Amino acid sequence: MNFTEGVAKKFKEFKPTSWAIDNRTAVYIIAIIVSIYGLVTFNNMPKEQFPDIVVPTISITTVYVGNSPKDIENLVTRPIEKQLKGISGAKVKKVTSTSQTDFSLIVVEFDTDVKTDIAKVKVKDAIDKAKSDLPNDLTSQPNAQEFAFSEMPIMFVNVSGDYDGIKLKEYADKMQDRFEELTEITRAEIVGAPEREIQVNVDPYKMQAARVSFMDIENAISRENRDITGGLLEVGNMRRTIKIKGQFTSSLNLNDIVVRSSARGASVYLKDIAELKDTIREKDSYARLDGKNVITINIIKRAGENLISAAGKIKDIVAQMQEDRILPKDLKVVITGDQSKATATSFNELINTIIIGFVLVLLVLMFFMGVTNAFFVALSVPLSVFVAFLFLPLGDFVVGTPITLNFIVLFALLFGLGIIVDDAIVVIENTHRIYNNGKIPIIRSAKEAAGEIFIPVLAGTATTLAPFFPCFSGKVSSVSL
Repeated sequence: MNFTEGVAKKFKEFKPTSWAIDNRTAVYIIAIIVSIYGLVTFNNMPKEQFPDIVVPTISITTVYVGNSPKDIENLVTRPIEKQLKGISGAKVKKVTSTSQTDFSLIVVEFDTDVKTDIAKVKVKDAIDKAKSDLPNDLTSQPNAQEFAFSEMPIMFVNVSGDYDGIKLKEYADKMQDRFEELTEITRAEIVGAPEREIQVNVDPYKMQAARVSFMDIENAISRENRDITGGLLEVGNMRRTIKIKGQFTSSLNLNDIVVRSSARGASVYLKDIAELKDTIREKDSYARLDGKNVITINIIKRAGENLISAAGKIKDIVAQMQEDRILPKDLKVVITGDQSKATATSFNELINTIIIGFVLVLLVLMFFMGVTNAFFVALSVPLSVFVAFLFLPLGDFVVGTPITLNFIVLFALLFGLGIIVDDAIVVIENTHRIYNNGKIPIIRSAKEAAGEIFIPVLAGTATTLAPFFPCFSGKVSSVSL
């Protein structure tokens, strides 16, 4: 057997690599298309600081005013806990309850393989079963809410100035309406704003003399403060609804409410038995900035939306409202807690890392492998990132939720770049080894080099990825970021 026959018998090849070598022009075109598509995908994909972590945890809140912590525990907390223990079809990991004056809080934590929407349905079913054992006069019925990291505010818009609290709240309400019009925003919550309150301070002695009860006062105010339909009016071929406006426009209108009328024609007005007071409701939330009271608008982004784009639109709305004189010039609007700054910095660092990685790999390897070989090894850095962007949008079909560009995804991309560079170096070095030892044509050497090391490279990459496979099995009890 001659040397040529021995080489032919030992020849190994990896079919995709051999096809790429034989169709170099097509590979160049595909690389260009992948690079362009990767750049477009990078610009269009939602960008966030952290991924949307779904924790199957449901909280149950119940308000029962006028009861001690012991009564809350016996009357509210324990009946609900009893039904929660009987939940079937979804494994409950832990139930934590807190009973305090007028308030009950129960936190139900499920295993991580339970979907949040299913867990919420199970908890609501348990609450419905427990209602027969709960008091009938609860201040508010038990409310089940899921815990989500996406509900954390992405920024805080603070409003302050030489205005009273009511006027500041008017400006905050206008900003809130504009913010919630954005598709990227779930809601905008106002914190620290004063609420107007109309107090009806009743004199019990005058009530007793007029033979009026609290129910009579409540019914009279409710009956008078409403708009009603007065019927239909025919206008030609059309029918128009007649609406009688009865809602109060001023607190002074309450004075003339007739609470009770006697058969003799004597009427008892609200002003005869009560004193009306237009005041501010006692605050249940406070907001302060630099030691001064402000009104804060918490901006909560919709899950899966672009954080940088949402923050930019919020800032544009504030600037536009100030330019259009909707907000006065002396009104101070300060944005704090802006997460988009850190997110933008992370993505700028990613771009810098790709560029610096390409240059450094090229400079280091050119001394050992030559300029041409070093260039193709370095080229694997940006190309591998662009290829990753081809598959990231498909995450919705793989893991069930859209994948956004965040800190974890960026770290995974940088982690994979090292593997790509190592494999490229191994392939090129093996190609030159075969070419120099046997004086085989360079094309055949490249095919054989890829075929020889395909299994070792695959095994080395698999050992690196193996520790991450349990994360996809749905059996990981907790994940620390």
